[in-house]
Amino acid sequence: MVSPRNWLAEAIATFALVFFGPLSVILAVTAFGDGLTTEGIIMISLGHGAAIAFMVYAFGHVSGAHINPAVTIPMMITKKIGITDGIAYIIFQIIGAVVATGTLVALFPEIGKGVFWGAHGGPSELINNSMMSGLAVEIILTFFLVVVIFMTAVHKKAPKSVCGAVIGGMVFLLHLVGVPLTGASMNPARSLSPTLFAGDAGLWEVQWLYWVGPIVGGIIAGVIMNYIYTKPAEQEA
Repeated sequence: MVSPRNWLAEAIATFALVFFGPLSVILAVTAFGDGLTTEGIIMISLGHGAAIAFMVYAFGHVSGAHINPAVTIPMMITKKIGITDGIAYIIFQIIGAVVATGTLVALFPEIGKGVFWGAHGGPSELINNSMMSGLAVEIILTFFLVVVIFMTAVHKKAPKSVCGAVIGGMVFLLHLVGVPLTGASMNPARSLSPTLFAGDAGLWEVQWLYWVGPIVGGIIAGVIMNYIYTKPAEQEA
């Protein structure tokens, strides 16, 4: 069923992620300096995890709080959402993300520019700046994100009261380990919007990584979880 209210919910929720998540990056660099400091990584992980958790609780009962094209696409493939709504979700997720980054640019034109307002810059030296290793990392991270989403928010027997905390907690964990490797995107909309404002050609060269990896990982997880776990549970109900 087509629902513009749901589309708006996705835009608002994605705005929250792409505002508070990158803002945590800007503040972490300001407080703890450049580089992979323990304090900075924890702050960034908390910023992204908390934003997701709160938006899942706020809008999960409205739109499902996908907040991510790499979540919406598996939902479309497994027929948890219609094609029209799914496409609209992705468009509004990107709109929400772009408006969020635009807000950060307006508020923090100088200190934000130093980190390109939270843009993802490709694989780090820890994985030898390898695009293939970075792709594998993004696939694996997003796989487990979507596994948790399907098994808590989608599965009929899962206690819905905990899904926000569990999904947000998983985002926190994935950022703890993923930020030092690829920046831990897992979300094409989250990676695209800062790149649009950054004006850096190098960021565009690695942008495909943050689309292909999350979408592939999300589809694999969604299909497996749907046909092995969530669909049989629906048939039993």
